Amino acid sequence: MELKHSKAIFSEPFKPIACDQCRNLEDLGFEFTMAFQPIWDTDLQRPFAYEALVRGMHGEPAYSILEQVNDGNRYRFDQACRVKAIELASRLGLQNQTDCLLSINFLPNAVYRPETCIRATLEASERFRFPTSRLMFEVTEGERVNDSEHLAGIFEAYRRRGFTTAIDDFGAGYSGLNLLAEFQPDVIKIDMELTRGIDHSASRQAILAGILLTCSRLNIKVIAEGVETEAEYRTLTEMGVHLIQGYYFARPEIDNLPLAIR
Repeated sequence: MELKHSKAIFSEPFKPIACDQCRNLEDLGFEFTMAFQPIWDTDLQRPFAYEALVRGMHGEPAYSILEQVNDGNRYRFDQACRVKAIELASRLGLQNQTDCLLSINFLPNAVYRPETCIRATLEASERFRFPTSRLMFEVTEGERVNDSEHLAGIFEAYRRRGFTTAIDDFGAGYSGLNLLAEFQPDVIKIDMELTRGIDHSASRQAILAGILLTCSRLNIKVIAEGVETEAEYRTLTEMGVHLIQGYYFARPEIDNLPLAIR
């Protein structure tokens, strides 16, 4: 879904939304919840993180919610997602799992001023006793970002707060490796189009090898997402990828933090 530049979305003066307002979904005009899927550390044999994924109240897929997001409610939706993810993860006890992160997707075109827009996140973390050092924010590479300096500024502000930063769907979007020339996140997540069938694709293996070399030199962790078969898993681990997400380990679940089934 292509989103417009954030500065065209908000009226002046900008009014940040507090935690309580973000929990009130009536203003959005629709309700949603979160499902959680583990990102598995195959070396330590425990979750590296759980990603919070938008779902409808009855388990409807993410697109049924995202298609209701527009320029008028994008900021409130982005803030509500953060608060909802922290609230539910805290209730499920994610913070009690050793060094496990909560990964939240954010819309860069919904962030007007990073330090101001982060207010509800900090309030939610304090209210639900979830440590901010355990938060990871993912931006999807598939969302067109017209202002790379704006995104770099968001990541820098998040780092100052102690958050982990990540680029999701790496290799599928608009910028590719050029994105890493502008700024370096803590983590990149390899898009499933590159991991799917990688066990029998020499071209995918060559591309991934180049990404891994680049990330090694930049000190960036790599997560492979969309992994569904043992052959894909074996190939990825043999290539040096040890953070894996996908149905091979566990499907997203509502009201639960699933563990890997392998």
